[in-house]
Order: sequence, then C-alpha cells, then structure tokens
Amino acid sequence: MDRTQKEEVVATLNQVISNAGVIVVTHYQGMTVAQMNDLRVRMSDVGANFKVVKNRLIKLALEGTDAAGITDLFQGPAAIAYSDDPVAAPKIVAGYAKENEKLVILGGTMGSTVLDPNGVKTLAELPSLDELRGKLVGMIQTPATRIAGVLQAPAGQLARVMNAYATKSDAA
Repeated sequence: MDRTQKEEVVATLNQVISNAGVIVVTHYQGMTVAQMNDLRVRMSDVGANFKVVKNRLIKLALEGTDAAGITDLFQGPAAIAYSDDPVAAPKIVAGYAKENEKLVILGGTMGSTVLDPNGVKTLAELPSLDELRGKLVGMIQTPATRIAGVLQAPAGQLARVMNAYATKSDAA
C-alpha cells in the first residue's frame, strides 16, 4: 500500500469513527474466513459493520476524534465493529463472542465515553432502538384499546339484555 492509499484509508476510518454511534474493539486471532464472513453477515443484518484494521492506520484516524481514548486497545490483530445504533454492534459482537471464544472484546467507545469489556456487554443487554420504539407504540396504543373496550361494553350489555327479554317473551 503506497502513501496515498494509506491517507485515503485513514480519512475513511476517521469518517467512520466520527459518524459511528458506538465502536467496539475486538481481537479475532484464530478465526477462520468463514467465521469472519458469518460475523459480517450478522452485523450487516442489523445495520452494523465489522472491519479488520491496521493498528497504525486506525491510531492515526483516531487522533483528534472523541474516540481517541481507545487508542491503547489497538495491539495485535484488531478489528472494529461499529454502528449508528448504540446497541446493535455490541449486541451482535457480544453474542458472537459467547459462541466463539476466539473473538475477544477488548473495549469500545460510545461518543467520548470509553467502555471496558464489561461496559460493552452491559450495552449489549439493552434493548435496541427498534425494540424501544415498539414498546413505546404499544404503551401508547394500550390506553386507546382500553377506552374502546369500556365504551363498547355498555352497548353490548344492553343488546344482551334486550335479547334476553325478547327470547323470554317468545318463550312465554
């Protein structure tokens, strides 16, 4: 890779770091190509990305960003998982790390907050933005359905009473 290509990679990584909602740093030593591709597919399904990075280039890209606190994590075979949703990337990486002990979570960052491996795992346990939106919609709809049920109940009861009187008079 010549100097101009390296500068382009650093600029691209800097853009990724600046726009990402969360970044998780991992070691992937010993993983096969098939395992890496499986992880990448899982990440892309939730709108996240997994990228193997050169340590020297990522350290250059981190300079001057809010995520500069994770520079020390880049030693050995490092890769980053990142997403706009602060829960998506940690959730997939933590789940995959449980299945495959060769993927090791080193830490991460959410904005300027540096996370240790336990912080990443805690973040992974939170519900995603889509799940939170679904719960909020459900909470908003629940009172409306209850009101509709209460309003319909008296009319139904009145109809049942009239039906009972009608069948009683027919029987007599």
